[in-house]
Amino acid sequence: MASETGMASEAGIDVTARAEAALLELVAERPFRTIGLSAVAERAGVALADLRQAWDGPLDGLSGFARRIDTGVLAGDDPGMKGEPTKDRLFDVLMRRFDLLAPHRAGLKGLERSARRDPVLALHLSRLVVGSQAWMLEAAGVSAAGPRGALRALGLAAGLSRVVPVFLAEDESGLPKTMAALDTTLDRLSGLAHRVRGFEARLGRILCRRSCDKPEAKTTAEPSMAAADPSI
Repeated sequence: MASETGMASEAGIDVTARAEAALLELVAERPFRTIGLSAVAERAGVALADLRQAWDGPLDGLSGFARRIDTGVLAGDDPGMKGEPTKDRLFDVLMRRFDLLAPHRAGLKGLERSARRDPVLALHLSRLVVGSQAWMLEAAGVSAAGPRGALRALGLAAGLSRVVPVFLAEDESGLPKTMAALDTTLDRLSGLAHRVRGFEARLGRILCRRSCDKPEAKTTAEPSMAAADPSI
């Protein structure tokens, strides 16, 4: 029984992987909105019933593909990077991601073209990108928890929007242009984060001084400042 269950699971994974590959092949050839489920099943060489077992639809297929890439990046974690600076850890994680995405570049170009004229697809891809960056932050040892973590993921996703066009146009092995663009982007994000922390610290001091002027508020001044300054 266990063997039969394992075989069924492996078959499901195979159908999913083949369907994802087929979808990316098709979107490299024509707009995403024109791709039907039957076309995906035919290109993947799987029965439509098996595809239904694996998918809820093409958007679900894109979610599964993003999840598979995320999983591959996380599985390739390098323990030796744990003591390195945050920027270096992020660089390592994100380059692993680009390496995994490289074989699918034609399909990703097709998705980019389709998203320009398909707001539903564009919104779905934006959610996937931000969600993936939360995992990338965690893989680099940076918390993506809570509102501040959500802003970090959003900021990283926005920063990578400058790198993706370079990656999609890259034609050299080793992705040297992508590496250079990513390095520059991470430097900019680090500078922005530093300025934001400085602003939060100054704001915390201002709020503290104002609250300290009121005798009844003195007891709450310290926690207010600590909450505003993430370095405390």
